[in-house]
Amino acid sequence: MEMLIMILPIAAMLFFMQRSQKKQQQQRQSLLDSMQIGSRVVTIGGLHGVISAINETKNTVEIDCDGIYLEFDRASIRTVQAPSVSEEVTIVEETKED
Repeated sequence: MEMLIMILPIAAMLFFMQRSQKKQQQQRQSLLDSMQIGSRVVTIGGLHGVISAINETKNTVEIDCDGIYLEFDRASIRTVQAPSVSEEVTIVEETKED
């Protein structure tokens, strides 16, 4: 009976650890599946860029970093932001009145 009391909490702890690990794995996979051309990404090395091509057969992505195109494994992507509508920046000149 005493052995059962000791084993039960350990078994419950292992069950919940496995469950949370599986949930994190599913979130990571959905993040990688949400990538599309034009998405802004950050790699695990801290490189920021925009996805310019996705190769499903080689499981790689090509990232445009200010005109430099680099190829990475999909697993090396840490964060993904959905492609944004092109933002137009307008410069407003102030007129100075005397």
